[in-house]
Amino acid sequence: MVGTTYNIPPIPPDPARTEYFDSEPLRIGIEYRRIDPETLAATYGGDADQMAEIDEHSPEGGFTDEGVSIHVESVADNHEYLRFDIFVDEPHYHYVDKTSGTNTVVEFDRAAHGAMAPWVLGQLHYRLPDMLRQAGAGHLADALDADADIGVDIAERVEAQLRSIGEL
Repeated sequence: MVGTTYNIPPIPPDPARTEYFDSEPLRIGIEYRRIDPETLAATYGGDADQMAEIDEHSPEGGFTDEGVSIHVESVADNHEYLRFDIFVDEPHYHYVDKTSGTNTVVEFDRAAHGAMAPWVLGQLHYRLPDMLRQAGAGHLADALDADADIGVDIAERVEAQLRSIGEL
């Protein structure tokens, strides 16, 4: 698999700052977030091993960025399996495998793919089952395969929300 795999979960969404909609069996959240060393310390600082893993992979001075996060969760178990971070400086996406407890972060290549937001919409529309399988959520992917309109619905609703907040 491409990317960097961590043995810690990503920073959870902030429910107060995240707008959700359900498209069974998935829940999609859209959140504008700012990440900085203080946020990382507040999330992981209570666990020395987790903080050491963050520090090991952070640039000098710590990781700082901001932008829209699109969270793809299971309605049944509330686990976030995919996240797309359309960040200003370092856009990336996550495969969050519940079974293995890993979080694989894949850097987004702007030179190859252009702007990230339209790419994300394409993945939601056409590639969501494959990406869910990569994240260990084959059960969700099978449900999407059974109803191809779910990916279309999700992509359209995310696109409308991104337009409404000025991100497209």
